[in-house]
This record gives sequence, C-alpha cells and structure tokens, in this order.
Amino acid sequence: MLGDSPNINNKAVSQNTFDAIVIGSGISGGWAAKELTEKGLKVLMLERGPNHEHVKDYKNAGRDPWEFTHHGLTTQQERQDFPVVHRGWAANEVVMDAWANEKDCPYTEVKPFTWWRSYRLGGRSLLWGRQSYRLSDLDFEANIKDGNGGDWPIRYNDLAPWYDYVEKFAGISGSLEGLPHLPDGQFLPAMDLNCVEKDVAARLKKHYNGMRHLIIGRVANLTAAIPGRTQCQFRNRCWEGCPFGGYFSTQSSTLPAARNTGNLTVRPLSIVTKIIYDKNTKKATGVEVLDSETNKTYEFYSRIVFLNASALNSAWVLMNTATDTWPGGLGSSSGELGHNVMDHHYNLGASGTVEGFEDQYVYGRRANGFYIPRFTNLSGDKRDFLRGYGFQGGASRQGWSRDVAELNIGGEFKDSLAEPGPWSIGMTGFGEILPNHNNKIFLDKSKKDKWGLPVLAMDAELKENEYAMRKDILKESVAMLEHAGVKNVNTYDTGHNMGHGIHEMGTACMGRDANTSVLNKFNQVWDAKNVFVTDGAAMTSSACQNPSLTYMALTARAADFAVSELKKGNL
Repeated sequence: MLGDSPNINNKAVSQNTFDAIVIGSGISGGWAAKELTEKGLKVLMLERGPNHEHVKDYKNAGRDPWEFTHHGLTTQQERQDFPVVHRGWAANEVVMDAWANEKDCPYTEVKPFTWWRSYRLGGRSLLWGRQSYRLSDLDFEANIKDGNGGDWPIRYNDLAPWYDYVEKFAGISGSLEGLPHLPDGQFLPAMDLNCVEKDVAARLKKHYNGMRHLIIGRVANLTAAIPGRTQCQFRNRCWEGCPFGGYFSTQSSTLPAARNTGNLTVRPLSIVTKIIYDKNTKKATGVEVLDSETNKTYEFYSRIVFLNASALNSAWVLMNTATDTWPGGLGSSSGELGHNVMDHHYNLGASGTVEGFEDQYVYGRRANGFYIPRFTNLSGDKRDFLRGYGFQGGASRQGWSRDVAELNIGGEFKDSLAEPGPWSIGMTGFGEILPNHNNKIFLDKSKKDKWGLPVLAMDAELKENEYAMRKDILKESVAMLEHAGVKNVNTYDTGHNMGHGIHEMGTACMGRDANTSVLNKFNQVWDAKNVFVTDGAAMTSSACQNPSLTYMALTARAADFAVSELKKGNL
C-alpha cells in the first residue's frame, strides 16, 4: 500500500512519483505496463477494481458443471442486481462475480445502451472472445473515401510491424490466406475446421468463384506452448480464467512480463477521478485517485500518463478533468470528446442442419469457430449500404442434452443418449457501425455513483446504414448456407442496442487535425501531449473485425514513441 498522505511533504510526494502512470489493467493497459516497464520506466498501474491473481483466483475453472449450485443459471436476486448483464448471454452463474456492480456503478440511457463492464485486475481480458484480426488499408482509408468520420492519421504500413510484434507475444493462431482486406499475421499453427466446416468452406469457395472464404478463426489461444504459457487444452472454459495460460490475458501474459522487470507497482481499488493538468506547461503532472474502500483521495505524479480504462471510461476520465482551460474536459478543444461512439452490431444470422457426416465427430471442445471475412463493397461488389460485415460461427453435433420426448423411455431411448445427434451449423453476422457525431456520451451530473461521482449518459443508436446492412446479413446468411447444402435453414434477429457487441469504440478519436480530433497519430491528446489514450476510445472507425488486436498494436507503438520522446526531452 502506498503512503496515506501523499501531499504532506516532499518525501511523501517522492514516494508517489513515477515515470509513467497507466490507468486500467485490461488488454491495452496490460500492454502499456509491459512495454513501459521493459523500456526501463518505473510504472504505476491503477485499477479501479480489486486484485485478481492468475490461477489462484480462477475459483470456478477447476469445477465440474454439476458442482455449480444452479447449473449455470443465475438467481432471482442476481437478475434484480444485474439487469444489464441479463440482457444477453453474459448472465451465467460461472462468471457473475466478474461483472461490475450495477447498483454501485449506474449509468444513464438516453437511448438503450448495453454496457458490460468488469472492474477487477485484468478487466475484460479474462472474458473476451479472443478473436484477433488486423485492420487493412480498406479500413484505414474508409472514412476519407466515403466521408463518414475523420481520416485516420495512420495507414496499415504504420501499424503492420506492431501487429507483428504483439501477435508473436500474445500468441495468435490462424491460417495464412493472402486476403488483402484481412492481412495475414505472425501466426501459430491454425486450429482445424471440423469435417462439416471444411465441406461448407469448399462449397462456398466453388459457388462464389473463390470470392468468399470460410476460414478458421484467428484466435488468441495457443496451439503450441510459448515461454511461460501452456498450449490450449480445448476445454472451452476460457472466461472462467485459464490455469494453463492457454489464452492471452493480462494475468497470463503482459502482467508477468511487467512484474519481471521490477519496475511495476500495481494499485487496485483505485478510481482515477481526474488527470492533473498544468496549464502553464500544457502537460499532465499526474492523476487524482479515490480509494474505493476508504474513500480517501490521493495524488500520484508522473512524466507521462497512459489512459486505458476502456473506451467509455477513458472518455469519462477526460471529461471529468474539467479545468478553467478546458471546461469540457481534457481533450475537448475540438468539440469531439465523447462523440463518434461505435460498436459492432450483431445478434442476427442463420442456422440449419447438415446431412451425410453421421460417422464423424469433433475433437475436444475447440475454443474457436470459423470466420467468413467481409465480401461486401469490395472487388466490384456494390450494396445499398456502406462498408461491410463478417460472420462468425461453427458446426457441431447435438449431444445427449438434445430435446427429450417425455414418453421416449426405455432401453432404446437410453442407448440413443450414448450417440451424438445430427450435425448443425450456424453463423452470426458482425457489422461495422459508422462513426457519427450524433452518437455520443456525456457526463450526467444529476446522477451519482456510489462514490458521489457523476455518471455517463449514453445517447447512441444504430442508424440507417446499419439497418440496411442487417437486412443484407440475413439474406446472405441464408443464401450461403443453402448454397452449401445446409437443410432446414432458419434465421434469427433479436435486435441490437449499442454496446451489446462489447466492442465500444470512439469518444476520443485519432485524427490529423487538432481542430477535428482528440488524439494525434501517436495517440497523444492534442491538448496534453504527455497523455496517451490507446484503448478503444482512440478508434477513428470500427471496421467489422474484432478490434482488440488493434488496441494492442496501437499501445505498443505509442509506448515506443513515448519513451523515445522522453529520452529526447520532448515530454
């Protein structure tokens, strides 16, 4: 525990002074801590939630399904206490302790917004789906070409070596496909498609003349051991925490690396309420922290600050750093802070049954599925909407848990339970949401959280382009499955509110001009160049690929630049 009274004297101040402060411990925060400590900086990592230790705190990872009191279901009390989490698949007995307390941490929904937060060390790096894809110049150039949102200040070549760098450390398995709109990476051997997926992939390739591809997902699960971590065990229980370190998380990967340097201090239960800004030097000098247990306030000082609290919370910190110089918050000079909220829309797709593979089965519980990369609005394809979407899905056989007819009893029925059921295949569309200035968040000072802090208000929704895309997703999902010989094809669309994709992006977008963006090409806040924002808040567009790999690459790149600038005396 650091000193209780950091401002009493110079000794206390020196004890609370670091080279760098990292706010947040999730995917990007972990990377910031690793990179900065390995480059020799003394780093303080601040996490608003409690500590969560690798292996020791994965309390459910070793339990068998029948050992859970409610067999995965949640209680009535949990449904009352966690209404937002219960809007979808996240509500599960196994991981309920991972989600933020919604009573303590409320927010305002001007428009419906599903915000799934995990406030503990490691954040959602323990819960994420691990799908890891690069953006291409198709994505980096999209805004400037169709006039939606500001221009990215970087292109693929700026980030490509950093994609290489983070993929090698994180451990991404995948196949080399040679697709310009989905660049290949530094992959471990790919997991296998199963027999039905291989058949469907071949049929799609033939029918669409090689213009559509069904590939195995590129996933942050190890298919071969790397130093300090064991390969994936095909348990498919990743979100409980992996004792083997078989997938990338802060706990299994970046945090051990940072701690091994001896340069890291981790302080959990620390809510960063604002960045301390010096208007004379136009730089940050540190942060103000509220201890969530004692309600005491502290100040910590540093030469640089990396803000990685997740897209919406990072914007909250900037907004709450209101001063005479920046009444709208640090980074508000352009009028863009809090705007251009993005996500990925999904919750729709198709499924059906597959015949002819009854003599084959699957291997283990593969923690991965297939991926169909974007094919719309490229290579001559033209739709009545902008940008595109991809699909994620899988094929499997029904097991003994399939529907039971009440009167189907006796030896014949019991024997049938020992045999797997028919094959089925399904897929879900993931669509790009365009940057839009009117999709925004702001501070609601009329509502307070447990600690008396103002909460975020969400005013964002899908627009016409996304709704047109959703119609196309359903049409194409049916067409592809039917062309692949799938039977009994059915569609579903349960609707989508912003945030439900758990890929919150925007609010502090990168750009080329301080008048139209919050961050520059190295993720520096234009208004305070020793403050870096490298999580989802920085994204200038969303593309349709899962974004976490891009956060990793942006963070490693920004950390390298920050240390270089420190050495030059520019920060």
